[in-house]
Amino acid sequence: MNSRYVVIDLETTGHSPLKSDKIIEVGIVVIENNTISKEYSTFLNPNKTIPPFISNLTGIKNEDVSHAPTFEEEANTIVSMFENSYLIAHNVPFDLGFLNEELAAINEKKLTNPVIDTVELARILYPQAPSFKLGQLAEYIGINHDDPHRALSDAYVTAQLFIMLIKKLEKLPYESIDQLLKLEKALKSDLYQLLYERQEKLAFSVEEQTNITSYKGLAYKQTEESKGHKQNVESSFGEYLDSIYEANGTMEQFMKSYEKRNGQREMSEDIFDAFQAKSHALIEAETGTGKSLAYLIPAVYEAVNSGKRIIISTYTTQLQTQLLDEEIPLIQELVPFSFKIALLKGKQHYISLEKFERELSSWEADNYDIALTKAMIIVWLTETETGDIDEIQLPSSGYLFFKRISTDSEEYTDPTSPWFSRSFYQKARKRAQQADIVITNHALLCTDMFNGYQFLPPYEKIIIDEAHHFEEIASKHYGLKLDYASINYILNQIGLAADGNWLGKLLVKYAINKEETLMDKWDEIFGLTKHEIDDLFRMIFQYVVDQQKFKKSFSDIGRIQYRFENEKEPPGNWRIITEMAARLTYYLRDLLHMLTQLKDHLTKQDLFDKNDIDEVQATIHSVKLFSDTIEKLFISEKNNDVKWIEIEAYGAKNAVHLYSEPIEIASFLTNDFFNKKQSVILTSATLTMKNSFTFIQNRLGLHSENTFTKKINSPFSYLDQVQLLIPDDFPDIKHGDLDSFIYSTCEAIMSLAEITNGRMLVLFTSYDMLKRAHSILKEAIDSTKFVLIAQGISSGSRSRLKKNFVNFDQSILLGTSSFWEGVDIPGEDLSCLVIARLPFQPPNHPVYEAKSSRLKEKGKNAFMELSLPNAVIRFKQGFGRLIRSANDRGIVFVCDARIVKTRYGKYFTDSIPNVPTTFNSTHVLMDKAEEWF
Repeated sequence: MNSRYVVIDLETTGHSPLKSDKIIEVGIVVIENNTISKEYSTFLNPNKTIPPFISNLTGIKNEDVSHAPTFEEEANTIVSMFENSYLIAHNVPFDLGFLNEELAAINEKKLTNPVIDTVELARILYPQAPSFKLGQLAEYIGINHDDPHRALSDAYVTAQLFIMLIKKLEKLPYESIDQLLKLEKALKSDLYQLLYERQEKLAFSVEEQTNITSYKGLAYKQTEESKGHKQNVESSFGEYLDSIYEANGTMEQFMKSYEKRNGQREMSEDIFDAFQAKSHALIEAETGTGKSLAYLIPAVYEAVNSGKRIIISTYTTQLQTQLLDEEIPLIQELVPFSFKIALLKGKQHYISLEKFERELSSWEADNYDIALTKAMIIVWLTETETGDIDEIQLPSSGYLFFKRISTDSEEYTDPTSPWFSRSFYQKARKRAQQADIVITNHALLCTDMFNGYQFLPPYEKIIIDEAHHFEEIASKHYGLKLDYASINYILNQIGLAADGNWLGKLLVKYAINKEETLMDKWDEIFGLTKHEIDDLFRMIFQYVVDQQKFKKSFSDIGRIQYRFENEKEPPGNWRIITEMAARLTYYLRDLLHMLTQLKDHLTKQDLFDKNDIDEVQATIHSVKLFSDTIEKLFISEKNNDVKWIEIEAYGAKNAVHLYSEPIEIASFLTNDFFNKKQSVILTSATLTMKNSFTFIQNRLGLHSENTFTKKINSPFSYLDQVQLLIPDDFPDIKHGDLDSFIYSTCEAIMSLAEITNGRMLVLFTSYDMLKRAHSILKEAIDSTKFVLIAQGISSGSRSRLKKNFVNFDQSILLGTSSFWEGVDIPGEDLSCLVIARLPFQPPNHPVYEAKSSRLKEKGKNAFMELSLPNAVIRFKQGFGRLIRSANDRGIVFVCDARIVKTRYGKYFTDSIPNVPTTFNSTHVLMDKAEEWF
């Protein structure tokens, strides 16, 4: 690394120089011979007022820049520093774009230096980093960042980051550098010289990298094969628990400030008893029980003692990660014997080295996202031991590319293939076969269950955590879903034979097109299929729009929903839709017939390529799935299914999503799961309504004679830690006064924010209400004091929004749907939880509507049997966001007076821990809140 590199960072009055935003501070750091040799920093007078948000973020105030030089006065000094050098920035388009706009404004030449973007380079070389924002990236790789959002400090950290990135680059093997060089032209950074010098050095030296191996030009990390083991358990289960939980036990030795929780040992005993009795169990373990350890301790004992594996299934990957990174290492310290643990996910999570190598060797030009995805994967393969794509964060369209190279796209795996022994998925399966405990997710568990138990290794006992989601996931897996974007993407991947896509190349390669009949026929039918899909989905879109004039239903992400029943739809347009659907299935079957012909032809070739057959077989599978789904949704009749359509209200006229689910899944679960397994333990913090398990038992099809139930109370002192406040003076939505209700909610949020200094999570039951509240709060709230973050409006994933919430001292987070659970914000980061409405599902939600009708047919009360229990469990999940540790304190403010005024309100208050409750005017509640804090 002999070149000269100059790092720049700017602080500005806003994001866009085209909207007259100006530079207020410049920081420059020069790197020569791999070390920082020079620094430069100055304030610049923008000749305009600095917005309060920028002053808050950077600490730069108007008085700091009032006597500073203007950009024009410093321009020559700044430009001269970039002579004969690379320009480096953490997000080059922003800093270089700003600099060049300012230069153009004073009629100076724009900079045309070669550039390196450390965001892009970090994405490639640190693909497993949790974030690529400068502060979080610095923390991840151990760089101290004292003064974020100040130009010189940011430039200095970027320079240190760049030096570390170069060191990382110099550890990559020859094959990886060679592959990156082929992608370099499609990247934003000018990396050719760096990569070429590294390649030249490697070409003339022998660098031993013992843990890296390569095959067909692809370098990847060599993983050790695990050896078989047999452990004996020397003690009885009671002695084993004593040695862990009691005085001088291993928990006391290995856990800081350990305090015994009676409920935790109690839960371990209950699970072991259920295992021995070969019965099922429903165990509600309230927040603070420590349920992960409580179920892992008996699971490990039982698995090792019996020599039979136990499965643990979670709903979220977040909990899987927590189990593997935190709980399992602790259990290994706590128990007196060794055991084997394995994580197994669905095939779509694992990369296929064979498919990826094939994609790299194809010479088609990549767009930027695909080139970046390939570059990230090339480096990641030298680090990963699992091949699980969840380890890295790909660019958005990178996930569509990954579908093509995941193990899921391998229809048949040949054990004699040289790729078989290198397959990450096969290695994961082998580890699972040898493990005592296998951790998986509800999705794979249900896929396994409904496909003859062929994906997970055999098991008799299982623990299902986050079990309140189990029915929903089982229903989705037994149901169907299809959307225009997915079907269009797959068909575009296949393409016309005449376009020279993979299909056309196959026809040429195997000389099938000599007669030209198959090629011509394919293109004709394929064109008709695409045309029919466009027409059908546009027709469905318009049909839903027309029907919505009569009834409105919205999903929690703002889509319009429409439930359809083939035999009950008005004739006319619906008949046209079913005729179009039938025509589409004929075309898809014609394509299937031709693909099968092609596959048969390939297998008869003397030198057929297995990859070609895999590609054709995967395509056959996809096309058949589309055809079957269209037929089941629009043509065949199935009484046990609810079918519905979702459209993007303001999206493209074919932005259509189709779904079906069984109305009732209990009988399937009883027959296909509970009757086939010895012991199923279902646990969650929210399984009961008013201390009763009846609802969840009925929904899951668990027979009470073979099911043990237990509720384990939280060790937290809710009486001292929480105040529940409910206003008695809010407008009543029932009388159509939604706008006034939202205004009152926003006023309460603003008043509480002043008392709690932000630190507030606001939960909504609909995205529409969240948007309207955000719009009011954005105008009314003091933006110099509070940061407003809103799901679906502020950019970023749920975890990114949560991180932003924690990083800002005074923030208010508005959430819906997924924010009601699984968001842990312990300590002072969250002091106030506002629940806008009791979380009843809308009565016209398609699934609720169908289940409700079925219950009414059976003479049951749909509100008491379905709507209320679901809402109570959801409410308990929301309530549980506030208190996550014994030291947390806070307020729960419920804007919905139905919790007090209605007869069913007691079901909500009796289902949460006993807390002091005040039902009074908003004014009195604010005084109470101020006094509490």
